[in-house]
Amino acid sequence: MFLLQPPSVCELTLFSTMPDEFRRPRRSDWADANRGGTATDSFLEGPVFDDAGNLYVSDIPWGRIFRIDAQGAWTLVAEYDGEPNGMKFLDANTLLITDYKNGLMQLDVASGRATPFLARRNSERFKGVNDLVFDRAGNLYFTDQGQTGLHDPTGRLYRLTRDGRLDLLLDNIPSPNGVALSPDEKVLYLAVTRGNCVWRVPLLADGSVAKVSQFFTSYGPSGPDGLAVDAQGRVIVANPGLGLVWVLNARAEPVVVLRGPAGASTTNVAFGGADRCTLHVTDSTHGNILVARLDAPGLPLHRAREG
Repeated sequence: MFLLQPPSVCELTLFSTMPDEFRRPRRSDWADANRGGTATDSFLEGPVFDDAGNLYVSDIPWGRIFRIDAQGAWTLVAEYDGEPNGMKFLDANTLLITDYKNGLMQLDVASGRATPFLARRNSERFKGVNDLVFDRAGNLYFTDQGQTGLHDPTGRLYRLTRDGRLDLLLDNIPSPNGVALSPDEKVLYLAVTRGNCVWRVPLLADGSVAKVSQFFTSYGPSGPDGLAVDAQGRVIVANPGLGLVWVLNARAEPVVVLRGPAGASTTNVAFGGADRCTLHVTDSTHGNILVARLDAPGLPLHRAREG
């Protein structure tokens, strides 16, 4: 008889906190809609590292992008009229951003200039794009979440091919959020926040998907958010409603549980450090970056273009 071994539990520790000079403790349109009108001085998301080891994060309600260096010092890179969420590097100098308000945006990190990348599909606005990942061929997968949930399971998963074709892969998701690819890129993992689970999406050779299944089931007030995959193929799941990060094996069993401080909202994750074994976690509601060491590096993140 197989007996599930209990996971090891590790504490997330503080790496850096947003300086007071950048905090804005007042209401915003985004907070009115998504935080019940609570004054929200920041809401961090979208962690991603550049080639020099700097961590970039987005601040959704105030349309800001920050760079955090290896010592934990913060620099405001850009502020624009948007609601930026997930980010990946399009090339070494350009961030591609899923922006709830504007669609896909691109940001020149040297100048801080943000410009549209893909605002609409067939003249229709997106519901509210959320997160993204590139495969090694330069194709982009991104989620369109909006306000969908179990009451309205119409969230969407798109693939934008390197030659510019936009494919709608799924349109029946109750709150699609984080996305990550398996090491062989034959499977896409999809966080379904308001369904409190992670889906497993097989990617077929002809470009379609089939036999989509529920890989992992969580619990609590707010389900899985940001995702990553490590070199062992384990799926790392940020779970903000619980203040946890799950490390799941191939059977979707938690083998490690990373626990945030009391009240932490662990929304997204990124591997950093010289060996890519240090997991950085956004604690969105406190403006903190938390960290933990894992025993395997994260998979390298790909780009659509070099340079």
